[in-house]
Amino acid sequence: MYVSARADYALRAMLAVADAAGSTGDGGYGGGELVKAASLAERQDIPLSFLQGILLDLRRAGLLHSHRGTEGGYALTRPPADISVGDVLRAVGGALTSVRGMPADRAGYHGVAAGLRDVWLAVDGAIALVVDRTTLADLLADRAAAS
Repeated sequence: MYVSARADYALRAMLAVADAAGSTGDGGYGGGELVKAASLAERQDIPLSFLQGILLDLRRAGLLHSHRGTEGGYALTRPPADISVGDVLRAVGGALTSVRGMPADRAGYHGVAAGLRDVWLAVDGAIALVVDRTTLADLLADRAAAS
């Protein structure tokens, strides 16, 4: 599995938003502290112009909502325990595993290579198992336990 800068930045941004929301004690979503894109970019060392496109994808995927204005910013649409790493990866990158630029389930082979499709599907399934079981809340809890 290749983790692009876009996927890495998206996860870091989502964790920062989740952490800000959780610090208010409101259950960690929706009504928590709004986080500005510029603040996320600075705190996570992400180029702001690149981050804005990522935030748009996360909003379109229903993972974030935004509020405009001077007091505006971004907040999670669901609790961190209900947002998996897989949700974020798919929102910004599509399929978890690709073969020659196509989702693994669309790879086609014949002859001696026919078994490769099953290998790629197994790899995709193994990756999905890990990233779909791991939530933002899990990652934040791991950080808190390490502190």
